[in-house]
Amino acid sequence: MTNEKSKVYIDILHYIRIYITENQLSYGDKIPSERELAEKLNVGRSSVREALRALELLGMIETRRGEGTFLKDFRDHNLIDLLGTFILEDSKAIDDVIEMNNMLEYNAIQLLLRSNHESELRALEKRLVHEGLTRYEFMKELVQLANNHLLYRIWIVLNEYVSLVHKHVNVEVDAVDKMKELVASLLERKQTEVLTSYQKLSLK
Repeated sequence: MTNEKSKVYIDILHYIRIYITENQLSYGDKIPSERELAEKLNVGRSSVREALRALELLGMIETRRGEGTFLKDFRDHNLIDLLGTFILEDSKAIDDVIEMNNMLEYNAIQLLLRSNHESELRALEKRLVHEGLTRYEFMKELVQLANNHLLYRIWIVLNEYVSLVHKHVNVEVDAVDKMKELVASLLERKQTEVLTSYQKLSLK
């Protein structure tokens, strides 16, 4: 693909992302048509068609004849399970998935240490007492609280694979006391204690 053609792809994808964000679209919502995108970006419809086709092949959008193009939840199909069948049977791949998951979570926790989230952490602490969250639910709250959208999205996707790994390795999913300890360490804002507390929760 030439640099010029690559730039057209990037422009189209960038515009779609901005459109989705500004209009607060979610799965099932309609995005601009091929013609509308071509006119807005002043590019050929063939370039738009190819970019949309690439997104469709990735399972991010779907085109309904006579209706338009819509955002699609990629988790609706079995891509994760299909990849897992081939990739996660390899022990090294399983180790890599777990290691990457721990790295993402640890980086999210480091971001939390750099900012003040006392009220949110107090609320999470109360939920642990009254609701008894699973490890996934608990870490999802922390990773989202770190306020790094890309890190959060990668962690969410990676955990589709982690859920498959659970079939192959022994993972503790209910460790409320350890979660409480991590929240307490974050509230005290002591990095050494936070690391020690997280290590007790990290996947093995």
